[in-house]
Amino acid sequence: MDKFSSVGNQELEAIEDLYQSYLENPESVDKSWQQFFAGFELAQKHYPEKASPVKLDNIDKEFAILNLIHGYRQRGHLFTKTNPVRARRTYSPTLDIVNFGLEQKDLETTFQAGNEIGIGPAKLKDIVAHLEATYCRSVGVEYVYMRHPEVVQWLRQRMESTQNSETYSDEKRKHFFYHLKLAVGFENFIHKKFVGQKRFSLEGAEAIIPALDAVIEKGAELGMEEFIMGMAHRGRLNILANILEKPYQNIFKEFYGKEYEDDITQGDVKYHLGYENEVVTDFNKKVKLKLLPNPSHLETVAPIVEGMVRSQIESQYERNYDKAAAIVIHGDAAIATQGVVYETTQMSQLPGYKTGGTIHLVINNQVGFTTPYTEARSSTYCTDVAKVTRSPVFHVNGDDVEALIWTVKLAMEFRQKFHSDVFIDILCYRKYGHNEGDEPRFTQPMLYKAIAKHKNPRDIYADKLNVLGIMTLEESRQEVKKFDQFLEGKYTESEKIDKLQIRKFLLNEYKDFDMPNKASFNESPETGVGEETVRSIAEKINTLPPELPFFKKVNRIISDRKMMIHDDRLDWAMAELLAYGTLVAEGHPVRLSGQDSERGTFAHRHAAFTVEGTEMKYFPLKHISEDQARFKVYNSLLSEYAVLGFEYGYSMAQPNGLTIWEAQFGDFHNVAQVVIDQYITSAFEKWGLMNGLVLYLPHGYEGQGPEHSSARIERFLELAANNNIQVAIPTTPANMFHLLRRQVKMNMRLPLVIFTPKSLLRHPQVQSKVEDLASGGFKEIIDDKTAKASAVKKVIFTSGRLYYDLEKYKVENGITNVAVVRMEQIFPIPNKQINEILKKYNKSSELIWAQDEPENMGAWPFIHRKLGCLGFKVVSRPESASPAAGLMEKHKQSLDLILHTAFKQKELAV
Repeated sequence: MDKFSSVGNQELEAIEDLYQSYLENPESVDKSWQQFFAGFELAQKHYPEKASPVKLDNIDKEFAILNLIHGYRQRGHLFTKTNPVRARRTYSPTLDIVNFGLEQKDLETTFQAGNEIGIGPAKLKDIVAHLEATYCRSVGVEYVYMRHPEVVQWLRQRMESTQNSETYSDEKRKHFFYHLKLAVGFENFIHKKFVGQKRFSLEGAEAIIPALDAVIEKGAELGMEEFIMGMAHRGRLNILANILEKPYQNIFKEFYGKEYEDDITQGDVKYHLGYENEVVTDFNKKVKLKLLPNPSHLETVAPIVEGMVRSQIESQYERNYDKAAAIVIHGDAAIATQGVVYETTQMSQLPGYKTGGTIHLVINNQVGFTTPYTEARSSTYCTDVAKVTRSPVFHVNGDDVEALIWTVKLAMEFRQKFHSDVFIDILCYRKYGHNEGDEPRFTQPMLYKAIAKHKNPRDIYADKLNVLGIMTLEESRQEVKKFDQFLEGKYTESEKIDKLQIRKFLLNEYKDFDMPNKASFNESPETGVGEETVRSIAEKINTLPPELPFFKKVNRIISDRKMMIHDDRLDWAMAELLAYGTLVAEGHPVRLSGQDSERGTFAHRHAAFTVEGTEMKYFPLKHISEDQARFKVYNSLLSEYAVLGFEYGYSMAQPNGLTIWEAQFGDFHNVAQVVIDQYITSAFEKWGLMNGLVLYLPHGYEGQGPEHSSARIERFLELAANNNIQVAIPTTPANMFHLLRRQVKMNMRLPLVIFTPKSLLRHPQVQSKVEDLASGGFKEIIDDKTAKASAVKKVIFTSGRLYYDLEKYKVENGITNVAVVRMEQIFPIPNKQINEILKKYNKSSELIWAQDEPENMGAWPFIHRKLGCLGFKVVSRPESASPAAGLMEKHKQSLDLILHTAFKQKELAV
């Protein structure tokens, strides 16, 4: 029977029987009844003057009050005073006592149910007042849907014992005013100094500045050493100045500066830039703060923040989640609707992506650009995504700075105790339009009429301090005036700054790495490891613990791999695994994630083996040596956008490691195109971010239809400029081995896009010898070993899988006067090696670029633009809007035509 049901007289006998059972053995009754009866025992023990034996003739009222209490816990958030500028929507039924079978005359009656909220036996009017104060004032909370009783109980006790508030000392309150003074004063100063310029001000939500300060202070008190933050543009300048302590004069200069110190950085608008600093808390503890750069694409930065936090936790804090945390600041319209928010939220408790809990702060302006919230979402709250992971949500009035500070401190405690996400929805407003040049009254005239009359949070709090006798209005005005004069001085300093500087992010981590330059790609470094090392590591990764039982086919895989070493014919998977093994043995951590990456989409990798009859997995690459670096491979959630963002963030904080994201099929990368466009290919020029992330994009035209043939090489080459990325299409296991090692061994960090094979994973000609791995390095160009230079009349340049079809056609037709050259690195263009090839085949009269892709796709548009002056002609499939044909026979016909066209010329007839 539900203890929150209304109880009639006919059930009193049954309840008395339950109580007697409870007295004999508390465990014999349901837990909810245990809690109820325990309340009576507690009252009799601690409130003897008020307590009385259980009176079953009044128990229906007691249960009605328990039902009322549950109503406040479950639905109190619907009846809060959290909106500072307009009335809330109405909901029914209300929490009026008459809706719970209670009457006005009951208000003066003392009930034992007061024990349930920790106040002992109390009059109903006092119980209601306590519930109102806890759940229906400036803080509303959603939490009863959480599944773990101990978590719910902890939150309930913390909130109900304090009525969701805290009494602060006069000095603390002056401290809160100080931060409000900074927040409001900064915005006012910029508004009058840079009239009409975009800044995406924080006005209306300034209380977030003392709130962030409280999060950092409380976190440091609880052992936190680092916070990594992500946010969009609104309020960024204020947070940079007043939380991360970016010099005011530098921010002011960004409003009117004309050039940068270096000629590499293109820069970005001021409200997209990031910053890092080490600040000192009020308790003299140093805390590292990082605010990542962010594009205009809302919420894109969230998974990147999570990846960086995970990376720091693993590499800097020995997997201690209590040392580093993510703070993500959202807008209400964005958190409600951007799909990457859901993807990132789903990561929060997964083994490969868990970061120990994120503090989510929502600047809830109640409007998205010009769209009111009633047209911007179907859910009740913008934060309803939190319920996916059963995370608590607090809704707070943004004008009540003390309520907000209480809430963020409670959130920080919750995060540290349960390592779970917390969402805080700060109900506020936007003083101006979407930006300072926008006119909001076109679309929200009533709202902005109310906002125009509304005091800012600083002045509201100044009024409160005046009433409390802590600070007079004149004293607060003098504080405001002094800060304004201080900012005037900083503006004068800004005028003395000659050129703008984009401060490099993670400066210490990347101080020993070179800037990207063309000379670095003239020739790859030596990345061989020695034959003895190759064989030693091959033995270790092909040995399973004899005491563990494995699926019989696993033993076959291991046996076949050992035979490869014996026969000196290494396939793709073996070379890839050996690259990882040699790197971790040398102290470079390796992380690989993607959909089905443990086994590999094409069942080639098998980096993990499941022990038969269990869920346990054995990872041979974790058993190279006792002092090896970490090797981690994870099957990701079914996401591209968030996972790629996560790995980008992870890689950024791991310059000494190899971090890889693998697409299940290469064409799926376009679901994460925002991360590619806004971060991977442009972050260095915009923000000075270095990153060595590797992308595996399976690519190859094998008759599998338009969806899984092309990884869209053309898109990456379209974005390639100023040595910003590397684009490679290795065709041999050895070249893949050296390419992966080069990524870690070269003295710079650039993203690497590898178009990996599908059918070539098991192609009989795609094999390498041990000596190919033991010495040498990555080959940007692979020449035709069988062609005699003096006899060559035509040179065909190609890349990827098509090479093996061209070579087969050439051999089968006995063609000896054509050289087929593989371009293994497309960007940066290996000009030196290309010139050497052309010089070698100087008797050639024709130069062909052959590709599988349609003429308007693949590498040809880039090759034509960059190397067209050399006389290249293209052989490809015809221009098409779709990447490939859907029928196998049509695919074969197209391939035959490519091969025939590439070789067929009268003067070349054999």
